[in-house]
Amino acid sequence: MLQHLITQDAGLRMVPTDRGKLTTAVGQLHEDLRALPDGADPARVRVLTRWIGVGQMCLGHHEEALSFLRQSLDLAAASGNTRAVVATGLNLGDAHRYAGDMRTADALYRSALGTARSQHPELVDFALQHTGKYLMERGDLAGAEAHLREALRLRIAKGDTELIGSTRAALSQVELLIEQAAVPGADNVVPRQWSGRWTSLLQSNTTARTPDRWAEDFPAIRSAVRGLTAHQRVHPRHLRDQPFPVELINAMAQEAEDVLTANGYLHNGKWNAAVGDAANRFAGQVDLAAVVAESTGLEVEQPHNGVYIAYLEEGQFLDFHVDEFGFGEANLILCLKHERPAAAPTVSTTVFIGADGYRACDLAAGECVVFDGAITPHGRTPLGAGERVVLVSFGFRARDAAKRSVAHLPAAPR
Repeated sequence: MLQHLITQDAGLRMVPTDRGKLTTAVGQLHEDLRALPDGADPARVRVLTRWIGVGQMCLGHHEEALSFLRQSLDLAAASGNTRAVVATGLNLGDAHRYAGDMRTADALYRSALGTARSQHPELVDFALQHTGKYLMERGDLAGAEAHLREALRLRIAKGDTELIGSTRAALSQVELLIEQAAVPGADNVVPRQWSGRWTSLLQSNTTARTPDRWAEDFPAIRSAVRGLTAHQRVHPRHLRDQPFPVELINAMAQEAEDVLTANGYLHNGKWNAAVGDAANRFAGQVDLAAVVAESTGLEVEQPHNGVYIAYLEEGQFLDFHVDEFGFGEANLILCLKHERPAAAPTVSTTVFIGADGYRACDLAAGECVVFDGAITPHGRTPLGAGERVVLVSFGFRARDAAKRSVAHLPAAPR
């Protein structure tokens, strides 16, 4: 209805191509809405209120936009039109974001993406695109990039050149922001390069693929690792007896299997998929920030991102690396399923490199490990025959902004 009158500004927000024409068009939609007779088709009311809300949002009239989009979303939900619920929920998320209400926007984006994944896969790329832009504005550049890259993959599969171009433009913006986020005190190297150089050092001198080499590998990296891990905000902690509700763990395990089968993608040799409703319910009912704080002493916000991870084939492993700096100050990896033959001589484990060597964590279902993925080298040893591992990883930001500082990081190796 209004698409031809809407474009994007430099920050990728929707704005009018011609403010006067958009104002006139929105006014006409108001007239059309008022002219509807009593008992008019609710679907027509829903469409008109949605586009009035979108138009008002582009014009910067936040209160009007929120009111009309909420009305449209309520009508979509009452009619059982889940496709419209997803589309309008994304619009309402944008309206709250434009108005500065990031908390409500976050909940709307999560809900829309979860519903799209479970019921409307044709809308997943749209939900990822909107969520990626939100994460970019919030400063979660790693999360924004991950969402937008998944959206790009889906849009390339669709073959829609306009949608592909839109996502590539958003990705370019995120990549530019990443490149501009230079690390003070580290030869002005940007975080991605900093992390990549440490990962290259690790993978040039040791590997998670062959644990029997660790003792002879470690002396070559001992000094560098000690210098790096001295800056950990969180020391790795294996948590075995957390009172996580079993039904929530099982629901996530099933959701992970479903989305990995439907939308999983290979990343660094493992299978990844974005989390959905089950993981969002878990994060909403379990105070994960308290789990991190009580076990590590670091006060964090509730998780700002999450991803399912799976190792499904014999020999699959994750080599040692450090995460990109934007993922957060703490990671929590929760095991959802670990299938292993009873007589297996060895099993795949999550492994960390610390100042004194290697530490393996054999996670069973319901157990988790908390660590600082940006500074702690970590990986996973190879799966044996008949072994499968399914995990969910959550990222957390420190409440204390000083803990997020990169000013005192050691220089990246060259």
